Amino acid sequence: MLVDSPLDSFAFAASSMIEAKRRVAGRSIQPSAGRARGVRIAVLGSGGVGGYFGGRLVQTGVAEVSFVARGPHLQSLQSDGLRVRSVFGDFHVRAPATDDPGTIGPCDYVLFCVKSYDTVTAIQQLSPLMAEHTAVVSLQNGIDNEEKIAAAVGSQHVVGGVAFIFSSISEPGVIMHTGGPARIVLGEMDGSTSGRVEALTDLCRQAGIAAETTDNIRHVLWDKFAFICAQAALTSVTRLPVGAIRDVPETWEAFLSILREVVGVARAEGIDLGEDAVDRHAAFAKGLEARSFSSLYDDLTSGRRMELEALHGELVRRAERHGVDVPVSRMVYAFLRPWALRNAAGQAQVR
Repeated sequence: MLVDSPLDSFAFAASSMIEAKRRVAGRSIQPSAGRARGVRIAVLGSGGVGGYFGGRLVQTGVAEVSFVARGPHLQSLQSDGLRVRSVFGDFHVRAPATDDPGTIGPCDYVLFCVKSYDTVTAIQQLSPLMAEHTAVVSLQNGIDNEEKIAAAVGSQHVVGGVAFIFSSISEPGVIMHTGGPARIVLGEMDGSTSGRVEALTDLCRQAGIAAETTDNIRHVLWDKFAFICAQAALTSVTRLPVGAIRDVPETWEAFLSILREVVGVARAEGIDLGEDAVDRHAAFAKGLEARSFSSLYDDLTSGRRMELEALHGELVRRAERHGVDVPVSRMVYAFLRPWALRNAAGQAQVR
């Protein structure tokens, strides 16, 4: 994926962010004893993305990390800790885990890692985690999560983030990291540089996470969105891995068509992904393990809720607003929506 080069590091110490008491509605945050910098981080959504990156931060002790989770996963985190099985090496950590953010209190950063269909619900859990300076960092799929978070807590609290990793919950309390660079890209939504972004990037690097900053996070969000839309669409519609899609010219052309459609909608939104965008993503897809699928496919076939609305639904809606024709994406959305509704209804019945 194309991202801007990392910015030069500022002379900014993360510990200075909370050196003094900070008050919001009569509450204050004190530096936490026994931690490298006293930086407080809440991971809201402790699945494949939040569990992996949060776990790395816990493993190296660079911050005081608390996980917000639910159900059997939460119970396992509380009783047995978090286990990560990673292509970069397995590890096991223990950290506070809860389904009540009020027991955590205000933090310096909230890593917002829930599935996109849970964004609105999870936003309602942010209040007890917020202080004047708190940065909410979305590491989700899609291009509209930051807008929703900003509408609720104020744009000054929102930092854009993009995660490049293949990971998921393999069983309660266990994260399986199967591939990808395990990299994150962070940036202010308005393109400015800031100490808080540099500080978090530095913390991630100390934890062994490949982290970069960018002054164009919207570009990075849309660039990843383009690939996800194509990969998720074809693996889900065909129920076949990317290798089979590459091998059939007509199906591969559909993959490329979706890339072109996303590039066109991005351009209408004022985001230029570059003339090489389609070729870049096509080359990346050709380099993937032939048996690779997508998280949308996994959710579809496992009967779980799907991120269809945040991906192809959002693409189709924005295309309509701008008068951009996206026939292949529209057809994919039409084909997969009955499955998305069926899976959502099935999970509702289980609950």
